[in-house]
Amino acid sequence: MKDIKNFDAPKYGGEGYSSVEEGIYKAEDNGETVYVTSLSFVQEPEFGEGANAAEISQYPLEALLAEFGCWISDFYDDLNTENSTICYQEFASGTQEEIKNLRSIIGKHVYEKTDGQYMKLCVE
Repeated sequence: MKDIKNFDAPKYGGEGYSSVEEGIYKAEDNGETVYVTSLSFVQEPEFGEGANAAEISQYPLEALLAEFGCWISDFYDDLNTENSTICYQEFASGTQEEIKNLRSIIGKHVYEKTDGQYMKLCVE
């Protein structure tokens, strides 16, 4: 993943979302408070990632979710098309701090590499 940027989804201006800090919003999900943020990024097929936004790779996304304690809460199907190389995802967590930590990847290069027999998440 490269060219990671904040994505201010239009839905955040609507009912049900309140801004708690730049790029982080508080919302309710089935009666529970969650914190969300949306990011855009470009995949890198040379690292085994998808070739377009309709084929968002499981890796390094799964490693990111595990590392930062988040989950994907919106896939933005209308934006993630075969004709686009820019991917959009909404990330959610039960804590604002985990979302804030996730946002530390903005502007960085994120990929996985083999470290012996295990895959290692790299954020540079």
